[in-house]
Amino acid sequence: MFTTLGRLMSQNLNHLRVCAFSTATRVGTHNGSFHCDEALACFMLRLTHKFSAAQIVRTRDPKILESLDAVVDVGGLYDSTRDRYDHHQNGFAEVFGHGFTTKLSSAGLVYKHYGLEIIAKELQLDEGHPDVYHLYLAVYKSFMESVQFHAKSWLPAQSIVMECIAARDSIDSSGEIMVLMRSCPWKLHIFELEEEMKIDPSIKYVIYQDDRSGNWRLQAVSVSPDKFESRKPLPYLWRGLEHDKLSEVAGIPGCVFVHMSGFIGGNRTYEGALAMARASLKA
Repeated sequence: MFTTLGRLMSQNLNHLRVCAFSTATRVGTHNGSFHCDEALACFMLRLTHKFSAAQIVRTRDPKILESLDAVVDVGGLYDSTRDRYDHHQNGFAEVFGHGFTTKLSSAGLVYKHYGLEIIAKELQLDEGHPDVYHLYLAVYKSFMESVQFHAKSWLPAQSIVMECIAARDSIDSSGEIMVLMRSCPWKLHIFELEEEMKIDPSIKYVIYQDDRSGNWRLQAVSVSPDKFESRKPLPYLWRGLEHDKLSEVAGIPGCVFVHMSGFIGGNRTYEGALAMARASLKA
């Protein structure tokens, strides 16, 4: 299923073309730039028996949309009895249910109503089989909700991390210390962006403010995304120490802690965290 999805998502925009005067079922979506939401919604509809041979019509013309067999991500209407799956209209609040509370996108709406059929077809089981239901929920949690995460968190975080990498020379002349000015999942992006931006030398420490305590933390970047080992751990003599003892050993006021492995430490102030990072580079 997902191999086929990957092929669809990589197709050229021209593959989603207006197909007029056809006797086949027709699925409509908006014209202009296309996005993951409607591409995935169209893909899933074409996995169903009803729309397996459907052609894609890309338009915003209300008269054309009204004539189509299904419409996704455009039209201002959610009505599963008419296969209308838009989510932009005022008052829209549909969720998947089963304990999930995220408002659904067009793809989410299609999956809610056709997911059991799609899963059953993939497993070659009846829709009422327990395995179909269990996988229906599991796929929503691990894949459909992840579409939401990537749109709302992953993509904005990439821009934030890119800006912070670009500004690292203003933090320290080494270029090996990055300050994260806004909280975001930076570990998801730093390795890819370093390669894309040809960063050399690599970034050793990321400084950010802890949302709960207000203290500042410095974290050593790992050697790779799937490794716990740090590129340059915090100094051995600091590890496991806290507060006044750590400040005394480090010669830096305001120290809070350094983890036993040396992968992370903290200071009460930004200036203190930066001093710890600079001292760690020279250690």
